[in-house]
Amino acid sequence: MGSAVAATPAAAAGAAGCAPGSTHADAKVRPGRPGHQDPNALNDAQIRQRETDLSAALTQRRRPAGVTTLATVTIPVVVHVIAEDSTRAGGYLPDSMIQQQIAVLNDSYDGGQVGGAATPFTFQLQSITRNVRPEWYPIVYGTRAEREMKAALRVGGKDTLNIYTGELSDDLLGWATFPQRKLNSTDGVVILGESMPGGTAGIYALGDTATHEVGHWLNLYHTFQGGCSKAGDQVADTPAEADPAFNCPTGRDTCSAAGLDPINNFMDYTQDSCMYEFTPGQAARMTDAWAAYRAP
Repeated sequence: MGSAVAATPAAAAGAAGCAPGSTHADAKVRPGRPGHQDPNALNDAQIRQRETDLSAALTQRRRPAGVTTLATVTIPVVVHVIAEDSTRAGGYLPDSMIQQQIAVLNDSYDGGQVGGAATPFTFQLQSITRNVRPEWYPIVYGTRAEREMKAALRVGGKDTLNIYTGELSDDLLGWATFPQRKLNSTDGVVILGESMPGGTAGIYALGDTATHEVGHWLNLYHTFQGGCSKAGDQVADTPAEADPAFNCPTGRDTCSAAGLDPINNFMDYTQDSCMYEFTPGQAARMTDAWAAYRAP
């Protein structure tokens, strides 16, 4: 999947793992860039805070964790193209790339053609906005310009997925917000535009950066969250993994616990062609989180 590389601590429990004080979620850096960390990895305290809040939110909605079931959930998607000018090189991407990206999301989350566990989520493109705004380009993580961009453009409720595309700061491939009880104008997913199908991001140009980031938006952690510790990513059927995997290694096993590293999982850092699955446990976790946070 169009995802990539390293991670760093985060702050607000309502935000997807990010630097202290921020309200974002996961972000991925291209491999081979030492010193460029993922601005949105969560530390242990943030995980505990988020897990406590998830339990409380489910209780408030009278939904016991782990047994929530949903019929098909159609998620409306609004894509905001952020561009420096009206050229492809300036970030002005065609409709065809966006439509292909929506198709990749649906293939990834239905567990059919791609493989892996099915989830209840389908994605329906509602609209595309194109914004030639040099002051927002590139999109720089955690800045006032990013906050202003989202405040100006974001539409819909907590159940509407807003995706922002453009060139990103620090060679990042994307970042996202974790769900929280109160809707924040920063809610949504940011991806490198050229990571969409047909883009120029090389091994990350098949559209799975968006798959990965939407996983965070639906409350999944990285498969390597917590390293080899027992809790890890809070999902029992993703084998423990000491650290992220890149490219597409074979037989990788970094923890003594049962199971090889989940290199084919959308929530690792391998290249797009290597990623093709969510697990039943991840599907259940996303379903719980939808019921707790995003269901109307």
